[in-house]
Amino acid sequence: MKKAVIFDLDGTLANTIESLTYCGNRALRKFGLPEFEEADYKYFVGDGAAVLVRRALDKAGDTGLIHFQEVFEEYSRLFEKDCMYHVKPYEGIRELLEELKKRQIRIAVLSNKAHENSIQVVETLFGAGYFDWIQGQMDGVPKKPDPAGVYQIQKKLGLPKEAFLYMGDTSVDMKTGKAAGMFTVGVLWGFRDRQELEENHADVIIERPAELLSLL
Repeated sequence: MKKAVIFDLDGTLANTIESLTYCGNRALRKFGLPEFEEADYKYFVGDGAAVLVRRALDKAGDTGLIHFQEVFEEYSRLFEKDCMYHVKPYEGIRELLEELKKRQIRIAVLSNKAHENSIQVVETLFGAGYFDWIQGQMDGVPKKPDPAGVYQIQKKLGLPKEAFLYMGDTSVDMKTGKAAGMFTVGVLWGFRDRQELEENHADVIIERPAELLSLL
């Protein structure tokens, strides 16, 4: 029986694509670089802010990353202020979380978003103390797909890996869950498609949050 669920944040718990696009394009615009659509940012995102900026610059034609430091600093400054821009939970997420709590299933978040931003987003949407643990990207802890963050959550909750479901929307999430030896659940309401999840060996792929309950 499963006793805990680890959720990815962007594209799994919350639709954050407008905030990422808004801040990314404003940073690019400041330095005279082209802006991109939300569909592009769905593939820029997933590996942390620095990689998002690198991917945007590469698509903008700055393959030598000449503008990286200035764009990254501007993006970070903007995101610190506007990381909640039009952010909202996906349909059915609140109901899923409430049912998990009723069943005494522990819930945690693991994100490659900066740790402070991860806490801000999760606590703004769901309230302080709602999740058993929130883990964002921080110094000294390798980012996903390295399983170090998963191991920290596992230690905090005091449960064996067999007790967990790991849930996310990208190849990075599937690789992270697999690296930690956990049952991985790919979701189709986020930023990536079924093919990516299948190619990265999701144990199960679901279309709606409530479908997770049948896996417990």
